[in-house]
Amino acid sequence: MPLSVKFWLFQCTIFLPFITGYLMQDKFADPRQFTRTLVRLNIIGLEPLIIFWCMWQLHLTVELLVLPLAGLFLVLTGLAAGWIFEPALRLHGKKRQTFLVSASLANHGFTMGGFLCYFFLGEKGLALAVLLILYFIPYVYGFIFPTVKAVARTATPRQWHTYILDVQNMPLFAMLAAVVLQMFGLKRPEMYVPVDVLLLISIALYYLTLGLNFSRVDIKGLKKEHLCMAAIKFIVVPFSAYTVCSLLQLSPPIKAVIIIQACMPAAVYSVVTAVLFELDAQFASSILVCNTLIFLAIVLPVLFLARVLI
Repeated sequence: MPLSVKFWLFQCTIFLPFITGYLMQDKFADPRQFTRTLVRLNIIGLEPLIIFWCMWQLHLTVELLVLPLAGLFLVLTGLAAGWIFEPALRLHGKKRQTFLVSASLANHGFTMGGFLCYFFLGEKGLALAVLLILYFIPYVYGFIFPTVKAVARTATPRQWHTYILDVQNMPLFAMLAAVVLQMFGLKRPEMYVPVDVLLLISIALYYLTLGLNFSRVDIKGLKKEHLCMAAIKFIVVPFSAYTVCSLLQLSPPIKAVIIIQACMPAAVYSVVTAVLFELDAQFASSILVCNTLIFLAIVLPVLFLARVLI
C-alpha cells in the first residue's frame, strides 16, 4: 500500500472515530468506564503485538542512538516547562497532573511527526523518525504510568516494583522481549502479520476514547491553560531543540528530524493516561484538540514555508 494512501487512511481513522465518540457520549451511563475498557484492550492486546513484531527486526547502530536520546530530551523539556508554567496557572490535584503529562508527551508518531519527516526528507526521514520515537515505550510505560499511578493514588499504596510489573505495561514487556530475542540471535520468522490493520484499529480506539471524553466547553473556559500549553509545545521545546542541535555536530537529516519533531502538538497518550489513571480526561482531551488545531492553523504553515531551510 502506498505511503500516501496509508496516511489518508490514518487521518480518516483519526477524525471519524473522534466524531463518532463525541456523538455517542449520551449513549453511555458511564462513558469513562467504557473508555477505560477500550484503552486497556488496546494496551494489553493490540499494542504489545505491534511493538513486539516491529522491534524484533530493528537493528540499531551507535551513531543513530542520538535519535531516541533526542526524543527523550524533547519530552523531558516539555515536562520541565510544564513544571515552570504550572504554578502561575494555580492548578491542583488531577488537573495539575493532567497538565504536566500533556506538556511532556507530543505527537511524534506516524500520523503527525513521522509523516512530516517523510514529507520533508523522504523515506530516510521516515526511518529516522521511527528511531526517534524509540524513547516512547520505556518513557511512557516505565516512567509516566508508574509515576502518575503513584501520585494519583487511585488505589491502595503499593511497592514501586508492583507499578512496573502492572499488566498495563505489556507494551514495555513486548519491547524487552524483542530485544532479548535479538540478543540471542533469533531472527523474526517469515510470516505475514497485518501491522497496518492493527495500527488502524489501535488508532481508531484511541480517538474514539478522545471523542467520548471531549467537551466543547473545555476550550472556552481554559484559555490560559491552552495558551501556556501552546507556548510550551511551539516555543520552549522547539527553541531548546534548535539550540542544542546548533551546538552538536549532527548530520543535516538527523538535525532536521529532531527540529521537526520538536514542533509537534500534544499527544493522544495524554488522554490515554488521564483515562487509565482517573485524572481529568476532559481537560486532557481539550488540551489535545486545541493544541492540535493551533498546530494545524499556525505551526504547520510555518514549517511548510521553512521547508527549504529544513
